[in-house]
Amino acid sequence: MRPSTMAIGLLISATMILSASTQAQRAGTEPNGTSSPQSSITELWVDPETTRNLIDGPAGVAASARPAIDARFEVDSKDTAGFSITYKVHDGSGRKWHVKIGPEAQTEVVASRILWAVGYHQVPSYFVERWIAVEKAKGAQLGGARFRPDDLGMKARGTWSWLKNPFVRTAPYKGLLALMMILNSTDLKDDNNTLYELEGPPREGARRWYVVKDLGGSLGETGRMDPRRGYIDGFEKEPFVTGVDEGRVKFGFRGRHQELLEDIRVEDVRWMCERLQKVTDRQWRDAFHAGNYSDEITARYVARIRQKIKEGLELR
Repeated sequence: MRPSTMAIGLLISATMILSASTQAQRAGTEPNGTSSPQSSITELWVDPETTRNLIDGPAGVAASARPAIDARFEVDSKDTAGFSITYKVHDGSGRKWHVKIGPEAQTEVVASRILWAVGYHQVPSYFVERWIAVEKAKGAQLGGARFRPDDLGMKARGTWSWLKNPFVRTAPYKGLLALMMILNSTDLKDDNNTLYELEGPPREGARRWYVVKDLGGSLGETGRMDPRRGYIDGFEKEPFVTGVDEGRVKFGFRGRHQELLEDIRVEDVRWMCERLQKVTDRQWRDAFHAGNYSDEITARYVARIRQKIKEGLELR
């Protein structure tokens, strides 16, 4: 091959490689298809720089504008199709809220606070002990509910897949699944995950967030047939790790989507437990108090979670 022809060939090859690398970085993957944490990991997780306030949770609504106990909310729509009954409502100022009632209302607020404490993006949510749903000018007092503001300063862009995303080989992704096992999060379907594009400047290190949003199926039993959520007796009894096989961790998890756990290794569990170990006593209490749990139940949950953290750190 003549030198000039060889030079042209090398230039074309280099251009193709550069193009593939650029496209992969935009997609969050390397040219060979593996994940690229340098390019996009902040879209899933950031290392918290300070101890986060778990009573207030992720910023989003001023304290004076949060839903109050026994406040009246006009019902715009109601959905009874899922596990939990949900509403779209608006308050006296016109602010819109997404509301969930039932056993997942408390657990979702608590689990969201814990994920946010260790760096995973979350949207604001608040537990309200009692509220009044107004339909056709008639008000009915309802029990505890999770309230989430409609105006988040971001746009939902659909769901994201547990198995097909830019982070599948990263420590934060595998650590997130380990955290789901620590919280007995039994509902690991893709529909519970939302991809957001933020309006305005970046927040928490990114303009796009991969969020595990529906976390209500937590803090109880795991299983395939509607296990009990927020069930402290079941949470205390269910095992965390049942063994290690060639570095891969076997969990006591009995829910669907076992395929997500096939390559969670000892170092992934330890990575998460090292971060949970930094959560303070005050943060643990605040996370459960934000979900309206009593001091007694909070102490039992925190004791069991700490047992799991110790177990994870001791894995070899």
